[in-house]
Amino acid sequence: MEKLIYLDNAATTFPKPECVYRAMDTFYRQFGVNPGRSGYDLCMEAGEVVDDTRKLLTRLFNGKDPNRLCFTYNSTDALNLIISGTLRPGDHAITTTVEHNSVLRPLYHRSIYDDVEVDYVPCDAAGFVDPDEIKRRFTSRTRLVIVNHASNVIGTIQPVADIGRYCREAGIVFALDASQSAGMIPIDLEAQCLDLVAFTGHKSLLGPTGIGGLYVREGVEVRHSRAGGTGVRSAVRTHLDEYPFRLEYGTINAMGVAGLRAGVQWLLEQGIDRVHAREMELAAILRDGLAAIDGVTLYCQDSLENHIAVMIFNVDGLEALNTGTMLDVDHDIACRTGLHCAPLVHEHVGTAGIHGAVRFGVGPFNTEADVRTAVGAVEEIARQTRQRTRRFVASAAGSSVPESSH
Repeated sequence: MEKLIYLDNAATTFPKPECVYRAMDTFYRQFGVNPGRSGYDLCMEAGEVVDDTRKLLTRLFNGKDPNRLCFTYNSTDALNLIISGTLRPGDHAITTTVEHNSVLRPLYHRSIYDDVEVDYVPCDAAGFVDPDEIKRRFTSRTRLVIVNHASNVIGTIQPVADIGRYCREAGIVFALDASQSAGMIPIDLEAQCLDLVAFTGHKSLLGPTGIGGLYVREGVEVRHSRAGGTGVRSAVRTHLDEYPFRLEYGTINAMGVAGLRAGVQWLLEQGIDRVHAREMELAAILRDGLAAIDGVTLYCQDSLENHIAVMIFNVDGLEALNTGTMLDVDHDIACRTGLHCAPLVHEHVGTAGIHGAVRFGVGPFNTEADVRTAVGAVEEIARQTRQRTRRFVASAAGSSVPESSH
């Protein structure tokens, strides 16, 4: 494990800051009770950790009311709540081809079971969506526009402020999938005209798995799609309408909230802009190194402007899975291969038919030595593959014996 170079940070950041581990251990040992369910001191202290985290994340997103910051299991959970609680049968929704399955699949289900019409706006060759094309898809039935802020495959950051302005002018709800962007690049509910923000805690917010959430802007409502315990007003037969109880069901992952709070505090102390700038410096070294290797193809990486430190590539003559296995077994480099739960992106860049690509995701604890070692490993794999191909071609040519004449 000490030798491992971890470049799978787009899946989850690893390692976490030491303060995250300590916060979770301390919380469960000292305050590991059910927050908000009773009035004794320990329960109140656990509740304060949860409330403080709501306030911290609300400030991070430039929201106004911490009670409208609702905790979920992850961003997939939050996106399902948004889609199920916003769209009704016969509605029209607009999304893009850079989306993750956490958006694509719930929308597909709504189209099949609830007669919701869904438009998929394609990205251009560089991986960006045109806000004007989204606007052109507006109809009188358009209820929701939902966009992936930063791609988990090609790393492109979409122009969400322009999209949000069009949606606000048209009175259409705009939801942002901030799975990759929260904690990495600015998210501003006011400046970007956002109505709903879905996020997960275990990626760039540097918290643990099993915790995420959504922020619901004032004046926007998400209908109930579940019901259950809230710990308050137990005699009421229906699920409560007020936030955060409206979108929180049962006991939340309080230890996860404690770890998430520590991760966000660490980010704010380091400076989110500084952390992202450092990651992009490493991404530039990685991109330039990979681009210079004979037999390596990069996708949507001609420029790193408006990108996060995520990129995909393939080695000519190799399946992505085989490249990833060699990086792991021979070079102790952890990465992700395949379609990355975003099949439409791979269809767009032409990798869907070849079983996807290899993804590198730089994180806050990677070093320049890590990325240069990764470049060297890919270069060696590409060179070995070229040599094997040449030997195979030479062997095939040598085994071809001319037919004798009789």
